[in-house]
Amino acid sequence: MGKITAAITAIGGYVPEKKLTNFDLEKMVDTSDEWIISRTGVKERRILDIPGLATSDMAMHAVNELLQKRGISALDIDLLIVGTVTGDMIFPSTANIVCDKVGAKNAWSFDVAAACSGFLYSLEIGSKYIESGKYKKVVVCGCDKMSAITDYTDRNTCIIFGDGGGAVLLEPNEDGYGVIDTILKSDGSGREFLHQKAGGSLKPPTHETIDAREHYVYQEGKTVFKFATTNMADVSTKIMERNGLTADDVTYLLAHQANKRIIDYTAEKMNLPSEKVLMNIERYGNTTSGTLPLLFWDFEKLFKKGDNLILASFGGGFTWGSIYIKWAYDSPSN
Repeated sequence: MGKITAAITAIGGYVPEKKLTNFDLEKMVDTSDEWIISRTGVKERRILDIPGLATSDMAMHAVNELLQKRGISALDIDLLIVGTVTGDMIFPSTANIVCDKVGAKNAWSFDVAAACSGFLYSLEIGSKYIESGKYKKVVVCGCDKMSAITDYTDRNTCIIFGDGGGAVLLEPNEDGYGVIDTILKSDGSGREFLHQKAGGSLKPPTHETIDAREHYVYQEGKTVFKFATTNMADVSTKIMERNGLTADDVTYLLAHQANKRIIDYTAEKMNLPSEKVLMNIERYGNTTSGTLPLLFWDFEKLFKKGDNLILASFGGGFTWGSIYIKWAYDSPSN
């Protein structure tokens, strides 16, 4: 028997139907389509505005699609992890709720809160459970309803975020495919630059916190941009060096879709041409934990067995990292 690695064997995704375009935002705040595109690369984002629907509902759709593609039942799932910072409730975990909604009655579950790195962190955790040999089918979701914590009177943040997410199925592989290497980092001193001011145990909800609009995303854009460009590029190049990969060896870069300029900078440091850089930021904006699985979902048809994929992310906290994956299957269109 060879070494057990965790291979992605199926993908599901979901974005709400409603689109919020830059032209819509022009009517809400002092901004313009040209200004938003030049600074972020975002043209539109999806918004889940149906009363009673939350993050778990988007994750549910993604998981159900994944199960259908793989031809398995929710009862086959051993573990389900959801990376999110917009859970349905403080407790129980959104993963717990997703398990109930899809019928994963044999699974245990938990959430991972690592902001925009939530899916990356969750993927590493899920892969270790597969590598242990005890678990055979682990579902990893990255999903956020960012519209729930976005202040649509703040032109600096409301242009960035959207709703959506996806899920991947991890299964054991002994042929060298799957998650090959991981570099994950965190620095809690960065919390002052990107956070939600109120709603936690430090500052529980009060009339004062609500009136002060402290239950929304707060970001010092220039500082976050500086840290994100440097650190995301750093771990991406390091994981290439550690695994003896050149730009020619890398098939695609799947980077967190927060800002096109950050993605371009990372690709430049990796010496990757634009055709190797997958992007959908113009259609979805920053869906936080949802960006990486949505890239998998959108571009699955491009992947071929043996492709070398580099994942990279940066999020509030700060959290960041990179994962090297050797793709395990040919998509139906290949």
